[in-house]
Amino acid sequence: MTAASDLRFFTSADGGLAYRDTGAGDPVVLLHSGFTDHRVFDDQIPALAREYRVIAPDVRGHGASANASRPFRWADDLAALLRHLDTGPAVLVGVSMGGAIATDTVIEYPELVRAVVACGASTSEFEYTDPWVRQVQADQARALGAGDVEGWLTAFLRFVPGEHRTLDDVDPDVLRRVREMALGTLTKHTPDEVNHHVPLTGTWARVPKIDVPVLAVNGALDAPDLIAEAERLARTVPDGRSTLVEGVAHYPNMERPEVFTDIVSGFLRTL
Repeated sequence: MTAASDLRFFTSADGGLAYRDTGAGDPVVLLHSGFTDHRVFDDQIPALAREYRVIAPDVRGHGASANASRPFRWADDLAALLRHLDTGPAVLVGVSMGGAIATDTVIEYPELVRAVVACGASTSEFEYTDPWVRQVQADQARALGAGDVEGWLTAFLRFVPGEHRTLDDVDPDVLRRVREMALGTLTKHTPDEVNHHVPLTGTWARVPKIDVPVLAVNGALDAPDLIAEAERLARTVPDGRSTLVEGVAHYPNMERPEVFTDIVSGFLRTL
């Protein structure tokens, strides 16, 4: 687990953004899923830091990073951090929301990106169509509207096993870690808070111009629309490939950390 003393802070134009920075070598940036924080990658950070400089930020409004008080874009925040750290082109590895941030960033700031790994994600221009996922999202919204934090967390955690498993099928420690991170991020916000995030538009028209290698990684039990969109990303870029991690859904990096790390390490060795 990350100690508070391991976190550093970048003073952005709208508050401090937290990040881990460890190891040495070519830079690899790990971008977490929504409502969690950099600790999603607690298994990958030490393993990858043996060979690479690993940077793992908390996205604005998540973890230890400041909430937004003005309009912002994910890609702009990440680009500002990478320029502050003077990393040179980095490999971006993102899970769920983090995968969308990685893709958005290579679209907007291609000079800062060497390659992309998108796990359960494509670009940020995505709407869930799977009926099970939409029901889970409706349950989250209903609980949040009623101020039912426990109900929201219960619905949110359903993304870990996916539609075809139950929470009992998941390692309790994985569920505990996801719950802890989600609760920490949720309590940073209020129900009436303005959402200052500005989505990137026109992404799919620009995806064919991405000229760095892209790897799509999906849990085989993840929502079909997420798998399809990630594979679409891999097919649309000039240098794309995709792979499945069996027996897991939205968090292969947490449920099968050794497998996920091996996939990422193997991809890095091809660059």
